[in-house]
Amino acid sequence: MARPLAAAIERHPHLADECPDGFVRVDMHTHTMFSGDSTTTFDEVAEAVTEAGIDVLCVTDHNAVEGAKRLTDALRDVCRVIIGEEVRTHTGEIIGLFLTEKISYGARADATAAQIREQGGIVYVPHPFDPMRKNLTEASLVEIVDAGLVDAIEAFNSKTSLQSLNARAAQFGRDNNVVLGAGSDAHVPHAIGAAYMQMPDFDGPQDFLAQLARGTVVGHHWDKARPWSARIVPSIVD
Repeated sequence: MARPLAAAIERHPHLADECPDGFVRVDMHTHTMFSGDSTTTFDEVAEAVTEAGIDVLCVTDHNAVEGAKRLTDALRDVCRVIIGEEVRTHTGEIIGLFLTEKISYGARADATAAQIREQGGIVYVPHPFDPMRKNLTEASLVEIVDAGLVDAIEAFNSKTSLQSLNARAAQFGRDNNVVLGAGSDAHVPHAIGAAYMQMPDFDGPQDFLAQLARGTVVGHHWDKARPWSARIVPSIVD
């Protein structure tokens, strides 16, 4: 992956640091135009990923996997794509990674986690204590952690403005022996790479989880509004 451009380093200064040999930068939480609250096109994703030096992009659109599936091929020469989905449960959101099919939304948190596991996927809890991010309720989080249904927890979400909430998530993960993760939660192109995991390279979901445990959380807060412009976004059917 080429080094970040000056514009990306200005937005995200940590991108100026070299990634150790054998390590990759993984943004574990991003959105495209296939999410109802994002208008980021595939061309914009490709440009942003290249600029930010992201090696692996987890595409986690809201209740949709079609965009991630299409980007797997569209970004083949730019970065690797992990097919994910940010799923609304009856008590908040859960992310599934390494999916093959869409997860149904609106179910109980434990049932949603079980659906993800049935696909051989990884259960990742985003922004666990941030009420502005449609977080999973604490009672529901504790319930599925105690049931052994959580593989990783988002210890740094770049859209979370109160860093105490990210710190709380990280501490919760350590206290409960849950692997820590990080993602930009990017809904606009320039946010991609604002937070990521710097971790040893991996092969498949279980190795991903093992190497994630050896990774380092990198990132900073980024929640700037996208400048207005006239846009035409293709009709999305998933």
